[in-house]
Amino acid sequence: MSHTVIGEPSQVREIMRRTDDFAPTNALTSVVPLAPATLRVLSRVRFALPPVLASATGEQHRAVRSMVGRFFTPATVAGVGPRVRELARVRLAAAGTALERGPVDLAETVARHIPPIVMAELTGQPTPELDVLKRWSQDSLELFWGWPDPDRQLVLASSAAEFYVWLRREAAAARGTGSLFGVLDAAGLAPAEVCSLGYFLVIAGQETTSQLINTALFRGIESSCAGPAASESVASESAGRWAALANPEAARAHVRRVLATESSVHTWRRAALRDTFVAGTAFPAGAEILLELTGRHPDQAGPTAYSLAFGHGLHRCLGAKLAELETALVVEETARALPALTLVGEQPQWLRLLSFQAPLTVTVAKQTRGAP
Repeated sequence: MSHTVIGEPSQVREIMRRTDDFAPTNALTSVVPLAPATLRVLSRVRFALPPVLASATGEQHRAVRSMVGRFFTPATVAGVGPRVRELARVRLAAAGTALERGPVDLAETVARHIPPIVMAELTGQPTPELDVLKRWSQDSLELFWGWPDPDRQLVLASSAAEFYVWLRREAAAARGTGSLFGVLDAAGLAPAEVCSLGYFLVIAGQETTSQLINTALFRGIESSCAGPAASESVASESAGRWAALANPEAARAHVRRVLATESSVHTWRRAALRDTFVAGTAFPAGAEILLELTGRHPDQAGPTAYSLAFGHGLHRCLGAKLAELETALVVEETARALPALTLVGEQPQWLRLLSFQAPLTVTVAKQTRGAP
């Protein structure tokens, strides 16, 4: 289905703010229609995604958002900083040792490991073994936000079905506990609603943050690569740009630039609920809209610009501060532990889905020239 693309930040903000005119009812709809065989794979496990949070509106959305938000209060998020640093330092120590032997992929050795642990500890919800979690997450993103052909859909749907069965078991096991799923169950959400929320919250709470860390590390280290023909002074200056991100303020500013220019969640969808206008443009009822959340802000844009990467208004990402904090701390700790890095090998392949993007690898080696 075609979308009307809206990229002007003030218009994006307006559409997200006008919840009576525009709703996220299409936010979790697959980009391409799922083939009958794909739907049969999902139906065998009673796969269902009733609107609960990201695709819901109205009072139920507000109630569920309030419950989920209790796990991500500003005080709670601020309190995880030391834990993020601890996890990062453990992973970076291993990466540093491996760098003595040759190139290392920071996406594999660092970025993928930290967000799942933090998310599980904050919500009280255990996660599956890391490789399984990542496969389920990446396959589900491709199934719903990619353009898989029918054969590829079958592979992705089988993975999504496994994920859903695991979620259903976790939702049942959580009853009577203080975990996120337990709180939702106690509030009267049906098992299918708990699974629907969990299906994308488990992904959003860790996979998109790992993706953001990948991009922030890649762009930060890229800035230190002056090229083989550079003079000694230019190479030294370039190397210093990456090492400078060991400063907390510099790391945070760098992450906010990445959020404003190429966040891991770079678009999101809305549907017009009625005939209406935005900045003189007519939108008929049912119009499909693709909002560009990142990449359209002017240079030196303020905090509201970079924060559009997390949405705006009633549906702004509940984990926004957590994702920003984790990414900034991982960048800071990496620059401090490994200040002399250079990108090596071919340019990385990038994940390119309708609403998600990131380099799949961040392969680095110790810099032998211009190191601070």
